[in-house]
Amino acid sequence: MTTINWLEETRKRQEALIATTQSFLQIKSVLDPATAKEGAPFGEGIRKALDFALEVCSEAGMTTKDVRGYAAHAEFGQGEELIGILSHVDVVPEGDGWSTPPYAAEIVDGKIVARGAIDDKGPTMAAIFAAKIVMELGLPLSKRVRFIFGTDEESSWKCVNTYFETEEMPAMGFTPDADFPLIYAEKGLTDLTLRQTKEAFEAKAEKDAADVQAKLVSLQSGLRMNMVPDKAEAVLSPKALDAQAIIGKYRQHLEANDLKGAAEEKDGTVVLRMEGVSVHGMDPGKGVNAGTELAHFLNGLTLDARAAGYVRFADRYLHKQHHGESLGIAHNDEEMGPLSLNTGVLEYEAQGDAIFRLNIRYPHSISFDQWSAVLAKHGAEESFELEVVEHLTPHRVDPNHPLVTTLQRVYTEQTGEEAGIIAIGGATYGRSLDVGVAFGPLFPGRPDSAHQRDEHILIDDLVKATAIYAQAIYELAK
Repeated sequence: MTTINWLEETRKRQEALIATTQSFLQIKSVLDPATAKEGAPFGEGIRKALDFALEVCSEAGMTTKDVRGYAAHAEFGQGEELIGILSHVDVVPEGDGWSTPPYAAEIVDGKIVARGAIDDKGPTMAAIFAAKIVMELGLPLSKRVRFIFGTDEESSWKCVNTYFETEEMPAMGFTPDADFPLIYAEKGLTDLTLRQTKEAFEAKAEKDAADVQAKLVSLQSGLRMNMVPDKAEAVLSPKALDAQAIIGKYRQHLEANDLKGAAEEKDGTVVLRMEGVSVHGMDPGKGVNAGTELAHFLNGLTLDARAAGYVRFADRYLHKQHHGESLGIAHNDEEMGPLSLNTGVLEYEAQGDAIFRLNIRYPHSISFDQWSAVLAKHGAEESFELEVVEHLTPHRVDPNHPLVTTLQRVYTEQTGEEAGIIAIGGATYGRSLDVGVAFGPLFPGRPDSAHQRDEHILIDDLVKATAIYAQAIYELAK
């Protein structure tokens, strides 16, 4: 049999690939509840992008099915077994500061610049064109290949969850929505709340210390569990220490610890502000948590009993504790790396609830029940109850599975580079499949522009990824 030059076949279709990708990117497919309706649960723009993808597939000769606008699929090939390719047509909001309009999809210095160029509309079109190559070459397949298009990957994943309630689970598959060479393992992901109500605290009848220096009125830091908070603010009511003494102590603390912040007296209270450094919650040690830094300072004051317990817990178990060491839940895994703990939100109201919102990512070699029981036990020491907001179990495909070994071989044949495998702390659509991995489109060494201004994909990389996906589809389905 003649060897197929997949890159050459892609280059023959390069003009159409670029033009179709640009048209796809020109649709603003951001979540828009204002235009949501039956058949378009996430708004008109996303519906329009979904229809566009289906039309390209339909014109190529695939059969399509729409699942109430939550998701849709396009299929070709024949046979019992199903190979899945999952991608999403929604994008995050564009934000400000672009050097070209975010939905113009202009070509600048060999790159297509647009929101969604790398995440995930550019790669989606690369995979569709890859399938078109396989179909146009008339290659014999013994399996069916199905594109599954999600519509709210950037928010709640209702799309794939709804889709798999009624539709067939592929035997194996990949998502073109991460990094090359290949992501085979993803940590478990949990969002948790530790909550102490005023009533729960009062039931313990803990008394204030005799020499209370200040009463904590409120503390607020952070917006999302999966981000390290870069701002924190506490309001104190002076008692044994006057306002100026508290402010003086705080300024000394900032200087001694090389921290940024401010303090002022306001309407008989003291307002303390802390500045940190925000980073993604999957690697919290790279940032500076403004909330736990402020709690660390407050723990050095004699506060009212309830506040003292709150800042004591934060200081002991959460301040600079990026892996849950002092909680006793630290766990390192040779494959997936360590458990990570991010305190994304701190909320304290003297007359309301006291809350820590945590994002914990854990490897497959420790169970959720193991570490969450330990966390709940420590929380109970200060009358906190543990609430599970969201939990995704770890996902891992055996490195010797034919899906992994086939995609590794294809990558090496197409690039001449060794295809190592990667484990990550994030989440891709790979984990919505029983046997699924993430495969490209970001090549090693390329900066990741996803979710940033001037998001882009290099045309050379789009073409190269299309050739890789074409061979991958053929090898998995032949």
